[in-house]
Amino acid sequence: MRPKETVLAWVKAFNRADADDVARFYAEDAIRHPVTDLAQSGREAVREAYAREFRDADRVCLVENLFEDGEWAVLEWKDPQGLRGCACFRVVDGLIVLQRIYG
Repeated sequence: MRPKETVLAWVKAFNRADADDVARFYAEDAIRHPVTDLAQSGREAVREAYAREFRDADRVCLVENLFEDGEWAVLEWKDPQGLRGCACFRVVDGLIVLQRIYG
């Protein structure tokens, strides 16, 4: 799966608020780094972070732009209230190995 395809499938799982399904898109040793928080290292830590986030708030990712360059996909998104952000995903063999979240 190409990086863009992986991220689009990830968005669908994210919008279902399914932490287990979201986590399956990450490599076992993936790093997820929201720039406003500490990084999570490993698929299970990523799953736990999403489980907390989904439990604490309604989360919806509306894709505004999605760009791909080699192993990288860059997602510009907004939520229904208009909050905007950006996430950069490095995808290898269909799995996210690094994600940086801005916003």
